[in-house]
Amino acid sequence: MGRGRLFILSGPAGAGKGTLRQTLFRAMPDLAFSVSCTTRGMRPGEVGGRDYYFVSRDEFESMVKRDEFLEWAEVHGNYYGTRRADVARVIDSGRDMLLEIDVQGSRHVKSRIADAVRIFITAPSLDELEERLEDRGTESRAQLDVRLSNAAKEMALAREYDHIIVNDDAARASEELIGLVRHYRGQTETKTEMIRTEVVKS
Repeated sequence: MGRGRLFILSGPAGAGKGTLRQTLFRAMPDLAFSVSCTTRGMRPGEVGGRDYYFVSRDEFESMVKRDEFLEWAEVHGNYYGTRRADVARVIDSGRDMLLEIDVQGSRHVKSRIADAVRIFITAPSLDELEERLEDRGTESRAQLDVRLSNAAKEMALAREYDHIIVNDDAARASEELIGLVRHYRGQTETKTEMIRTEVVKS
């Protein structure tokens, strides 16, 4: 059995990555998902071990010292990291895997796994992103301002990615994401399912 393909999903908070990811996994239940470690608090509805591995800062820093992460970064004042062993175990077994990580982490992984496919999910505009974050109601005004500042920086780096999907309609954006993954997995003969996806690298 050959080596599995690694897909990287990134985008600013409020872009709708989680919704699109859930739709993708309903369409492709055999696709593996890498659960990241984080030091941030658990949000309502989240489950430890499913959404994230929730750890203390001390525990996370100990894992960094032991070189357990494929990538890690501090984002919005919290640590996030992908465990090296989790990814290696899956793709070495021949299964395809999805990572949902930030732009910094994506760069680190791409430098180590050159054939990883990077997909950036974005909102139509920063104004739309701000409205979505306000409607979510999970952050204070100060936290929102930090997220919006970081979002502007992330969106400016989107063209580093292999593909960009503008999530202006969740159903259509989900179809684009599914079409992209199917194409790379050899499940479609053409890119007809990727018409509105901007291909930024030949």
